[in-house]
Amino acid sequence: MTVIDFSAFIGRLATASGETILPFFRTSLSIDDKSKTKDFDPVTEADRAAEAVMRRLIKANFPQHGIVGEEFGSEREDSEYVWVLDPIDGTKSFIGGFPIWGTLIALLHKGAPVYGMMHQPFIGERFSGDNGSAHYKGPSGERRLQVRRCASLSEATTYTTSPLLMNEHDRAIFGRIEQGARLSRYGGDCYSYCMLAAGHVDLVVETELKPYDIAALIPIVTGAGGVVTTWEGKPAQGGGRIIAAGDARVHEEAMKLLGG
Repeated sequence: MTVIDFSAFIGRLATASGETILPFFRTSLSIDDKSKTKDFDPVTEADRAAEAVMRRLIKANFPQHGIVGEEFGSEREDSEYVWVLDPIDGTKSFIGGFPIWGTLIALLHKGAPVYGMMHQPFIGERFSGDNGSAHYKGPSGERRLQVRRCASLSEATTYTTSPLLMNEHDRAIFGRIEQGARLSRYGGDCYSYCMLAAGHVDLVVETELKPYDIAALIPIVTGAGGVVTTWEGKPAQGGGRIIAAGDARVHEEAMKLLGG
C-alpha cells in the first residue's frame, strides 16, 4: 500500500477525533497534571477520549500496524507502519479556551514519517503533507501550501512556544536567534509549523519535543518546501531540540547560532 491509500483513512481519524474533542472545548473541564516536576503538564478527558477513538479505528482497520500515542503509550512500535498520535497538541491553549491547538496524526513507514495531518476542528482547518507536497483545507477553501523565501535571519519571523520550556542553557542559545531575527513571537505549538508551511512564518525553534509533537508536522513542512531537523542537523522524528525553516538559507544561518 502507498501513502495515498491511507489519506482517506487519516481524514476519518481526524473527523472522529474532532467530533470527540469539540464537546469539551470551552467547557468546565477537570484537568490532571501529568508532570512529576514543578512544570505543569495538563491532560484532560478530551485528550484521552480522542486518542482512544483513533486507536480503536486503527486497530479495527489495520490491526497489524503499530501505534504511538501521547496518552496511552506504544503498541507494536517495531511494525512496518506505525501511527503517531497527539490528540491535542497545545493542551494549555485548549484549557484556556484559545483555538491554537490541533490534533496531530502521523504515519511512519519503516521509522520515517511519510504522511502527516494537523486538524483544528473548532476552526475547521486541516494541514496535510506527504513530504512531496502539502495542502490546506478550511473555511477559505483548499490550496497547496508553499513556504516563502527569506534570504536571512535578519528578515525572518521566528516562533517558539515559550522560552520558559527550555532549560537555562538552551534558552541562552535561543537568545542568539531572537537577537538576530526581525521579529520573535511566542505561542503556537503545532500551528507555528503549519503557518511556516503556509508562508507566514520563517523559523520555528523548540526544545524537549516528543515524537508525537513533531512527527506529523515534518511531512507538512517538507512537503511545502521547508526544512526540519534537530539542532544537530539530524532527522527530527524522534523529537528533542527541533528547528524548522521555510528557507534553507535561514536554516543554515540559525544552525550556526544554535551550534556555536
